[in-house]
Amino acid sequence: MKCAHTLQEARRRAGITQRELARRTGVAQPTIARIERGLVDPRVGTLDRLLAGCGASLSVDHVPGYGVDRTQMRELLKLSPQQRLESLRRDAAGLAKLDRALGR
Repeated sequence: MKCAHTLQEARRRAGITQRELARRTGVAQPTIARIERGLVDPRVGTLDRLLAGCGASLSVDHVPGYGVDRTQMRELLKLSPQQRLESLRRDAAGLAKLDRALGR
């Protein structure tokens, strides 16, 4: 997350100055200027308060694939197509055996 850009954009969309945002939030105008220039990274609570002063808010978005352990994928990609097919056959046989054991 780029706090400087996020705050600048929110403030500009709200059509307010740094001084007005400082008045609304109680955060000093020079502090807002340093955040917007990227000289300091604010605490989450401070950024949330500043964005709220602009009529915006923080949100958390899930990034697909982030935190995924790709170890098995890499191991499978090292195999030849024939080796992958044989692995698939073994997996399918094991799943069929499990289905039978579960009475499906």
